Amino acid sequence: MKRDMEFMLNGQPVRVEARGGQTLLQLLRDELGLKGTKEGCGAGECGACTVVVDGQALASCIYPALEVEGASVTTIEGLAAPDGSLHPLQEAFVKHGAVQCGFCTPGQIMSAKALLDANPHPGEDEIRSALEGNLCRCTGYHQIVEAVKAAAEEKP
Repeated sequence: MKRDMEFMLNGQPVRVEARGGQTLLQLLRDELGLKGTKEGCGAGECGACTVVVDGQALASCIYPALEVEGASVTTIEGLAAPDGSLHPLQEAFVKHGAVQCGFCTPGQIMSAKALLDANPHPGEDEIRSALEGNLCRCTGYHQIVEAVKAAAEEKP
């Protein structure tokens, strides 16, 4: 079964044909060409595929594509400004060495974005809790937490 649907993607309206059983990750990568969202485990456990849907961080590898009809979806590609300048979270990740191999980075940043949008000045425990579902094999998490704290401090 295929169905036409509309939603907002990175601030722009999108009309696309989605099929039953298709995940949001598949729709984003295969149909819309947005390769920043990664598939790690394919079971919603590692966080590499995290995107923000209507303000909530979620695992796009297990989220049905048809469920985003009428929703607002933000991917890592939607964070940088039109002129290419990085989002403060992206800048903080670079500055604090929170990017190593980079595979988990889009998911980490999207989880952090959902957190900071809901709570602009979280404490360290809140940051760690928001990032619990995002696995990283390289950084040991300290740099990631420091990057999110720094980005939160920059917010007005």
